[in-house]
Amino acid sequence: MTETLAARLAADVVRIATTPLPGDVLARANDLLRDYLGVAIGGAAEESSRVLRRGLATLGAAGSATVLGTRDRLAPPHAALANGAAAHALEMDDTHQGGSIHLGVTVFSAALAAAELADVSGERVLRAAIAGYDVAARLAMALDPAAHYARGFHPTGTCGAFGAAAAAAVVLGLEAGAVATSLGIAGSQAAGSMEFLADGAWTKRFHPGWAACAGLHAAALARAGFRAPASIVEGRFGFLRAYSDGADPGPVRGGEGYELMRTSIKPHACCRYMQGPIDAALALRAAHAIDVATIGRIEVGMLAAGFAIVCEPIAVKRRPASTVDAQFSLPFGVAVALVRGSAAPDDFAAATWADPAVRLVMDRVEAVRDASLDAAFPRAWPCWLRITRRDGGTLEARVDHPRGDPENFPGDDELAAKFRVLAGRSLSAPAVTRVEEAVAAFPHAVSAAPLLAATVS
Repeated sequence: MTETLAARLAADVVRIATTPLPGDVLARANDLLRDYLGVAIGGAAEESSRVLRRGLATLGAAGSATVLGTRDRLAPPHAALANGAAAHALEMDDTHQGGSIHLGVTVFSAALAAAELADVSGERVLRAAIAGYDVAARLAMALDPAAHYARGFHPTGTCGAFGAAAAAAVVLGLEAGAVATSLGIAGSQAAGSMEFLADGAWTKRFHPGWAACAGLHAAALARAGFRAPASIVEGRFGFLRAYSDGADPGPVRGGEGYELMRTSIKPHACCRYMQGPIDAALALRAAHAIDVATIGRIEVGMLAAGFAIVCEPIAVKRRPASTVDAQFSLPFGVAVALVRGSAAPDDFAAATWADPAVRLVMDRVEAVRDASLDAAFPRAWPCWLRITRRDGGTLEARVDHPRGDPENFPGDDELAAKFRVLAGRSLSAPAVTRVEEAVAAFPHAVSAAPLLAATVS
């Protein structure tokens, strides 16, 4: 019998869980865990996160599992949901280049919630994350991100359910057959609509939380013996055919290395497609004295895959009316970078998009399609930015690898600074230090419990 793609993924998941791994891969997993904890703890204080927790309380979802950055306790699946949604609220969670997908927000949310059910070591959780990243990223690449987006799907929600299932399965100690079943169950829970772009809704933040919750259910049901389709990935009504018009199963079979090592982190609090243009704007601002009143036009060469997400319709993108709108507005991102010199969470607020100087610059921003940029995608996410002054002078910058890319990965000092700033939105300075210390010790910890305990406000 031909091996199904779910079985192939499951075999790789078990290999990652049980065989020696390169030290740099485990170290990167711990770096990404710290990044995840920063965005999740920081995002726990956001209004969308608080409202979501209130809604779960209405459902009687109380339990004993940790809600990061709070004193709340929920049942493990609902803790995964709450943590995943919080970790996506600030738009600073990691991004896999080839799959155009946020991985840690689903995978770590599921793995840590599963660790509340099975008292496992820190290394087991990190191995679970490495496996979950691989599964979700390979599926996202197989769908073809641009084709998946064109169908209206958000890969973090759809493929994230599979990655979360794989991570939870590793933590719970499932063998290969049960891991494949977990993926089969996850396939009937894969969801996430891009329609949040229409009015700046919070549902995008919900997607990774729901995926993490789905993954936990999938692993638990598989362990109990629930049946699922073996051909969930490649079947006639399977994931690839149902969710894309341009799918290629090749990436699901895997290649060299680990997808976690091809994952970037975000320095700016917005969509990954805006990170490079913001880097370019900040570079020009640092190198030149730019009087925004003298700007005639700002052209930004953009990837086609991100065009509909952050550039269209241009009139709407130039007038964001909510934080989510601003997080997905190329004109706003470029404008806030040029005017304020930063694109941090607090910059994505009503006072900023109402600033006359920011509005003036937003009105000057024009996105430009460039086939030469698309030729590098999704291996790289390049862009260029050209400022034309009213006197005819021009300033130009090109970014091939935005800050945070694997090829431009930040050092430990920068990673630590990001963590402290974000975690400090919800925790006291001593508590932030306790979490840092627990993360540093995590690869050798005999239990995940001390780390989870340290994250409580």
